[in-house]
Amino acid sequence: MRNEQSSDRQLRPGRRHLRGGWALGRPKEKAKDFKGTLRRLLKYLSPYRGQIALVFTMAVLSTSFSILSPIIMGKGTTIIFEGFLLKLQGVPGAGVDFQHLGRLVFSLITLYLFSSVFSYGQQFLMAGIAQKIVFKMRQDLNVKLHVLPLRYFDSRTHGEVLSRVTNDVDTVSTTLQQSLTQLITSLVTLLGIVLMMLIISPLLTLITAGILPLSFLITAQVAKHSQKYFADQQKALGELNGHVEEMYTGHEVIKAFGRERESVQKFEEINDRLYASGWKAQFVSGIIMPLLSFINNLGYVLISVVGGIMVAKRSIEIGDIQAFLQYSRQFSHPIVQTASIANILQSTIAAAERVFEVLDEVEEAPEPKEPQVLKYPRGEVRFENISFGYQEGDVLFHNLSIVVRPGETVAIVGPTGAGKTTLVNLLLRFYDVQAGKITVDGIDIRDLSRRDLRRMFGMVLQDTWLFNGTIKDNIAYGREGVGKEDIIRAARAAHADHFIRTLPEGYETVLNEEASNLSQGQKQLITIARAILADPPILILDEATSSVDTRTEILLQKAMTKLMEGRTCFVIAHRLSTIRDADTILVMNNGKIIEQGNHRELLARGGFYAELYNSQFSTGGPADSPGQES
Repeated sequence: MRNEQSSDRQLRPGRRHLRGGWALGRPKEKAKDFKGTLRRLLKYLSPYRGQIALVFTMAVLSTSFSILSPIIMGKGTTIIFEGFLLKLQGVPGAGVDFQHLGRLVFSLITLYLFSSVFSYGQQFLMAGIAQKIVFKMRQDLNVKLHVLPLRYFDSRTHGEVLSRVTNDVDTVSTTLQQSLTQLITSLVTLLGIVLMMLIISPLLTLITAGILPLSFLITAQVAKHSQKYFADQQKALGELNGHVEEMYTGHEVIKAFGRERESVQKFEEINDRLYASGWKAQFVSGIIMPLLSFINNLGYVLISVVGGIMVAKRSIEIGDIQAFLQYSRQFSHPIVQTASIANILQSTIAAAERVFEVLDEVEEAPEPKEPQVLKYPRGEVRFENISFGYQEGDVLFHNLSIVVRPGETVAIVGPTGAGKTTLVNLLLRFYDVQAGKITVDGIDIRDLSRRDLRRMFGMVLQDTWLFNGTIKDNIAYGREGVGKEDIIRAARAAHADHFIRTLPEGYETVLNEEASNLSQGQKQLITIARAILADPPILILDEATSSVDTRTEILLQKAMTKLMEGRTCFVIAHRLSTIRDADTILVMNNGKIIEQGNHRELLARGGFYAELYNSQFSTGGPADSPGQES
């Protein structure tokens, strides 16, 4: 198996985005550099300038046709009213001018039809543009993730990376597809309504505008109080999600220690806080609309009274009053919608900024322009005066030199944090050395392509990694184009064939995502079979038999010994009994090789290795002495 790494699955709860309704009072995520991120996001839009201009034009036309409809309906009302009034006054031949009224109805239907067509057109175009932009963004992210160094993934949880690739990109997609056209429509509607109101009556427009400050004042006061409750709600919701996830993943431990009651009590305590803050947040924000409706209704009363007086004085037509009332009812909607979209845009720019942060990360060193190729690698590995540290100023290795000859087995031992796994990471170029060089068969590994370099190595880690698929596919993962007989042969060599055949579907048994339908030892056997099938010139074993029983371990040791013949092997060992036959044992501590030799030499020396070994196998009797060690 090549480059196998453990894979935890930490997923964050997906974000929820407000669709319509009140966004005021809700805590919104803000971008660190709003203008810079917006300019960068607009670059993704720039290839579609022509289409976006067409979308804007369609949005303006659709909204304009919709805005004209109330005034045409008002003209129709005036025709009906005046016809009946003249008839009541006994004017000869007076009545409703149905011909004129019919033309108005036809005009109204035409306006609504054109408005719908342009609305459909803008949505259709914008959906295509949004998906193309998001496709490009996801493509850029995918390419970027493939060239990011391991350092980036080591310093972040998998859930955080997934959140940026999925949730944040989806946020941008939704805003481009929905909120952007809604914002255009709202602004055009607002301007159009104000213009039409001014045309009908500046006095009535002044009355409507006089009510706005009162609406804004009430909204601001309520929002200020509700924001605190929304923040408490989000905090409690995060705690509840974390508690539920923790209790779910640790369900067996909770059962084993009888902590069910405490778990339920903590859940109820957090849930009560969530209920209290959620109720207050929803109630306080919910009273905004009734209050605004009350204020707006007062405005309608004033408009109706003043408008009625103006109609009585014949200074305005009754149909214009009807149209004005319609406009005044629509007047607050685009304002509320614009405020709601403004909040969504803040979150969208923040999401885009998180995506751009990934795209701006420092990439791993580029591949050589003309990489060298090792057609028949012998497996000689040299670390020549290398220096390395994970953090600047924190040096783990300094002028470290190691020579491993072809076919040798080198065991690396030492306490936790000594640098054992770091050597492997450097060898596979998951990290690059800061000084010195590492060579394979005399060629600097930086002169090889990463793909060719890593194809030389087979790895079996203590933490197994299997994917959702058949056992056959999992074993064949390390080598392309192999037949079933080769897979079975590798499984037999790893002593996995027997248990695989006892499964209901045998080699066709499908493993679930976590491979929880196998025991830990069985999973380890499959990964060892994968390494055997890969047949690499260099092996890296990280306590490969730690999860199997003693009898199977003995069999595996024999299989591994056969596998290791003629190959260069690096063995990271925690149980020192497994490395007695290693050609060389490197004893590491604090990033330095403090002892080097074979098992007997190091025991006879009575140094750090002897202390480690005796601490594992000491029984207090004379059998612990080096001379009696077999």
